[in-house]
Amino acid sequence: MIVVSAASGALGRLVVAELRTRVPADQVVAAVRDPERSADLANLGVEVRRGDYDDPASLRDAFAGADRLLLISSPELDTGQRTRQHLAAIDAAVAEGVGAIAYTSFLGADRGGDPMNAAHHATERALLESGTGHTILRHPFYSDAFINPGLDAAVRSGTLAAATGGRGLNTATRADLAAAAAVVLTDDAHAGRAYDLTGPLWTYAQLAEALALVTGEPVAAVEADVPGPMGFLMGLARAGALERQTDDLRHVLGRPPTSLREAVAAALGSLRP
Repeated sequence: MIVVSAASGALGRLVVAELRTRVPADQVVAAVRDPERSADLANLGVEVRRGDYDDPASLRDAFAGADRLLLISSPELDTGQRTRQHLAAIDAAVAEGVGAIAYTSFLGADRGGDPMNAAHHATERALLESGTGHTILRHPFYSDAFINPGLDAAVRSGTLAAATGGRGLNTATRADLAAAAAVVLTDDAHAGRAYDLTGPLWTYAQLAEALALVTGEPVAAVEADVPGPMGFLMGLARAGALERQTDDLRHVLGRPPTSLREAVAAALGSLRP
């Protein structure tokens, strides 16, 4: 039996759907904070159990009988709280005799505990020390944060603002990362491995070209200040922090990751000549 924790989140829902194409529904359990708000998961035919990262007893109940667990990292931003949640999940899995844990970490978490990666670093170390079989899935930033229906505004204006200095981004789509998790959970060949998962490197100039190809409308990328969280992410790109590339995602998927043009077409809902 495979349990997916935090299954009501955007990634978790995709993983559950992927697993349903690979194993019978009665072999999949969705662990969620609030089962009453997860009717869509139950409609897939999987069992839905309460598993709250802040309630260790509920985690043991959620993981009972599991052969494998996908520990999806908590959305909690406080490093201390996030780490406690992850360690509670690992403790619960060990106590319930879960044979293998796959964990959604973040690129660079193996290299140290910088502020952005501290909880991931601590969780990876805890998995190593637990003695439980495990696989580490280090994610990049999601392409979905950059490539989404909001790009319609750039198409309408003909201008795509960016503050990346022309540097590349190694993002991957949430759907590809969910598919990779489903592969790892259903194939013993990935046991004991740590993967640095990256999608194809792309730039905002290339994104503007893809928008023009998909929509048939001229779009030009321009350098401009971008406020808020997106500005922070673009600052990382401008510093060259998002250009690391590996072939791990292609290897796990057994196919090329989603291309930039495919991601744009999916985000905008149609592919026009």
